[in-house]
Amino acid sequence: MADSGVTREHLDQAIRERLSATFVTIEDISGGCGQAFEVTIVSPEFAGKNTLARHRLVNKALKEEIAKVHAFTQKSYTPEEWDKMQLA
Repeated sequence: MADSGVTREHLDQAIRERLSATFVTIEDISGGCGQAFEVTIVSPEFAGKNTLARHRLVNKALKEEIAKVHAFTQKSYTPEEWDKMQLA
């Protein structure tokens, strides 16, 4: 398996900077080679946007990184949605 050059740390920094994320979790589901990531992003940038619009926003912001990996799965929430989920 080839190393994509994309790290959890790089993704975390890019997500926080480009999407004004207040909370980010990143799981490397590729077994450590950096080819597949599952991310959860909490950002006020998602307010008023449906799931498709949120995914498009993330895909545009991380276009370069996503192109280097085999799989990228995302879940996106506003801070209010995230807070409600944590209380449930």
